[in-house]
Amino acid sequence: MFFRKKKSQETARPDLSDGRLRHIAFIMDGNGRWAKRRGMPREYGHKRGAETFRRIGRYCESIGLQCMTVYAFSTENWKRPAHEVEALIRLLDDYIEEFFREMDQEKIHLRFIGNLAAFPAALREKMERIDRETAHEPFLLNIAVNYGGREEIAHACGELLREGKTSVTEEDIAAHLYTAGCPDPDLIVRTGGDLRSSNFLLWQSAYAEYYFTDTLWPDYSERDVDEAVRSFLGRKRRFGGVKNV
Repeated sequence: MFFRKKKSQETARPDLSDGRLRHIAFIMDGNGRWAKRRGMPREYGHKRGAETFRRIGRYCESIGLQCMTVYAFSTENWKRPAHEVEALIRLLDDYIEEFFREMDQEKIHLRFIGNLAAFPAALREKMERIDRETAHEPFLLNIAVNYGGREEIAHACGELLREGKTSVTEEDIAAHLYTAGCPDPDLIVRTGGDLRSSNFLLWQSAYAEYYFTDTLWPDYSERDVDEAVRSFLGRKRRFGGVKNV
């Protein structure tokens, strides 16, 4: 289902105790436009967006979610100007270094998903190390980098072929996705006003609810998360079936 943001007067945190919402995913759109409106370079918008990401990640952990996935860098983002790509990679590196320094204070399992082979070896080693060293934490935060939903499915099929599979089930494919071990997203939020999935979690989003907001990602707040969650909790998910017939 596709919903746009509606104004809400509620301020209390939503109640997630019934377990209906375990995994929230974000398409973090609008950093460049946010910067342009302020007469600043796009890189400045990405920096502010990274600050929002840190804040929203901690908030989602605090309200009882099990998993959060963010679309940080797509396979198509390599087409952007070289200086912007370099700035995005620096932000990734800076975030990992900051996380290492504060790791003892966090309750987050940090995992990078996507085709990591495209990144410099030193950065890739940091990504793999932070995954290993935080694997015991209860809240899983997936950061999708050099990620594309179609590429992910193709990669999973390639892995199955290399294993000698001649017959493949949905469960086989799911077990070979970058998100293996994480429940499928219940709610996908896209900021920035566009109404499309942009090649994000194509397999996993089969029954996800979508929520769209015009708010640009650097302006996204904890209250905005609450509004998206309340919208989700007000919907009836039938997963193709019929209830109360």
